[in-house]
Amino acid sequence: MKKPVNVMSMISAVTMTLGLAAHSGATLADPNWPSKPITLIVPFPAGGGTDAFARPLSAHMTKQLGKQIIIDNRGGAGGTLGAGVASKAAPDGYTFLMGGAHHAIAPTMYPKLDYDIEKSFEPVMLVASPPQVIVINPQKVPVTDLKGLIDYAKKNPAKLNYGSAGNGSSHHLAGELFKMQTKTFITHIPYRGAGPALSDLIAGQVDLMFDGLGSSAQHIKGGRIKALAVASNKRSAAFPDVPTAAEAGVPGYNVSTWYGLWAPKGTPKPVVDKMIAEVTKALNSPELRQTWTNNGSETPNLTGDAYGKFVTSEIKRWADVAKASGAKMD
Repeated sequence: MKKPVNVMSMISAVTMTLGLAAHSGATLADPNWPSKPITLIVPFPAGGGTDAFARPLSAHMTKQLGKQIIIDNRGGAGGTLGAGVASKAAPDGYTFLMGGAHHAIAPTMYPKLDYDIEKSFEPVMLVASPPQVIVINPQKVPVTDLKGLIDYAKKNPAKLNYGSAGNGSSHHLAGELFKMQTKTFITHIPYRGAGPALSDLIAGQVDLMFDGLGSSAQHIKGGRIKALAVASNKRSAAFPDVPTAAEAGVPGYNVSTWYGLWAPKGTPKPVVDKMIAEVTKALNSPELRQTWTNNGSETPNLTGDAYGKFVTSEIKRWADVAKASGAKMD
């Protein structure tokens, strides 16, 4: 004898199944991805280092994919506001975050973030890794080389100031590390991004910056600012006449900036894998290779879990720098 069918149980089971499907629908990969425009959140104002790589990449990929990559600049709080917005986006493969070294510094400098860069995102890949460069406004700072800058800063404590992309940015920590290693005092002026800081550097509102070479490159070439040294072990191919910090008298001052992609946690792995493949294809194009070279960056090859482990190591590294330098929120 057959047991009677419990209709209410069946309805409940179906309802639960549909509810779970609706809840996890964003985790189901779109087989036609991308079938609509993709938003790339850049957590800084236009004109900064992230923009220097995000915009040519998005333009190239728009042509490559046949779907528009839309840049959404969300500046503020050292890049953490935009990252917070990205962390809450639907994990459907149509929103990505392009951040960088700043987001490995933020956990130390901003203890009450509304996201966790390691837990709220899927690591996608490293996109660019240009070195930091020490640049001055040559009309305001009467020096011609890095030794001259250090001597001037020591003779005029607190007279010089430096702009940064904001509290807790790589520019900020690079400046504090420089001050610690050279025993100088230079006042920190935080901005809402590298773009506004660079504009004020060029206009003479601030004296110098510890900037990513990607955003400074065009202004160095145009003579609007002067590069004193790159903070890397070797000279930049784009600026072979600019010495390394070690060559210029500050051994051990190595600060590289980097930019990478994340997707909101739960973004389908097939979509993440396809994004990796498409970005890799774009970065290996002659057009973007030349752009990266001009911006002082090599083309990296670090994706997925390996990129995630790199970010974790950078969080520890920058926490150690912040502790050693005594960097504080201004």
